[in-house]
Amino acid sequence: MTKPDQEALWSQRYRDAGDDYLFGVAPNRFLEAHRHLFDTGATALSVADGEGRNSVWLAEQGLEVTALEISPVALEKAHRLARGRGVEVNFVLTDIMAEDWPPATYDFVVAIFIQFVGPAERGIQFARLKAATKPGGLLLLHGYTPKQIEYKTGGPSAVENLYTANMLREAFVEFEVLDLGEYEDELEEGSGHRGRSAVIDLVARKPV
Repeated sequence: MTKPDQEALWSQRYRDAGDDYLFGVAPNRFLEAHRHLFDTGATALSVADGEGRNSVWLAEQGLEVTALEISPVALEKAHRLARGRGVEVNFVLTDIMAEDWPPATYDFVVAIFIQFVGPAERGIQFARLKAATKPGGLLLLHGYTPKQIEYKTGGPSAVENLYTANMLREAFVEFEVLDLGEYEDELEEGSGHRGRSAVIDLVARKPV
């Protein structure tokens, strides 16, 4: 799917939500569960951040946050959320697959439900996640497993876009894996992610 197609697709989804937030305003549960990892003053990058629920929460933890997002509609809502919460986030309108990321390395790189690419482009996506993570920094990746196709409670409809533990272990073999697991959970993230879901977590440290 081309950049204009992706932008139009996501902007329409966020627009259809009206004044509501498609995935809610609370942070993703996986991210919140790792609150203890985040150091005040550290830098964080939130990839394909949507309407700001995760980047704004990270800023509330005292981090210096940059958020990348393709949809201007989503970013308008994200700015509104940040203002309402009294925090600052560096929101960047960009196609993460087609354009260069900000020229920096981050203490934390956060990628929550970024499974909009198939196997052909996933290597590029993962390589950019690795490059954005500073030596000694942490990557936090959260997504759906193939079993999610049965639940239809969110995520892509293409099974090849989904993650398995073996896939992630091989993709990030040079990182130190601190946590990697597949499990099921009841998600309540706005209207976009709601119900029984098959998910996977990865927390991994880039070698120094």
